[in-house]
Amino acid sequence: MDQPIIPEKSDRKAGGTGNTLATSVYDRMRADILTGKLPPGDKLRSEFLRARYEVGTSPMREALNRLAADGLVVHEDQRGFRVSAVSKAELQELLKSRCWLEEIALRQSIINGDAAWEESIVLSFHRLSRRTRSANEAAYAFNPEWEKLHHDFHRNLISACGSRWLAVYCDQLNDQMLRYRQIAAQVDDPRRNEIDEHREIMEATIARDGDLAVKLLIRHFENTNELIRNHVPDMGDSASAT
Repeated sequence: MDQPIIPEKSDRKAGGTGNTLATSVYDRMRADILTGKLPPGDKLRSEFLRARYEVGTSPMREALNRLAADGLVVHEDQRGFRVSAVSKAELQELLKSRCWLEEIALRQSIINGDAAWEESIVLSFHRLSRRTRSANEAAYAFNPEWEKLHHDFHRNLISACGSRWLAVYCDQLNDQMLRYRQIAAQVDDPRRNEIDEHREIMEATIARDGDLAVKLLIRHFENTNELIRNHVPDMGDSASAT
């Protein structure tokens, strides 16, 4: 079965077969967590993971440790690993943190960005606008192409910020928000037009109107948060062992 297309985080060069295998498992598990195939709170039992990903204990353990560093799984003393839980409180914290960091990144990109940066935003919007969010017209189905194009659009907005670390932190928050969006993926608001929201953000950004671009971006994040907030189960502190 084909794996969903999720923006990859495996930028580390593997030094050997073991590292290559661990990286492959990491990418596959990360995609399964972000898309909800491994739901929040699920116990990640060693025998289940070895069978699912067809690997031994050593690469699986390395992949789990990397996912724990990303905040996508938690390690419980004497109890192994579990997919990080979700909660309304964490959702609100993610929204607040994302608004803070992306405002800084977007303002800096507007100051620093050149013509090539503008073109990357226009092109990524064009590509996004030609895809539907759902892979199925009758009912919601995860569309890996749309998710990748959506990630590319938002990443290009802040790609001229001048800080690799800031971009990395924004990516991590985007990953966490993707999990939440998938939990409430089948919830829709017929009054919302995401394409128009993205278009307005794009136009304000390439017009170098920092205040308007930030206002529209934050409103876009808040609209998503409002849509999914009531559909997120409260599972407690995702960093706590349960």
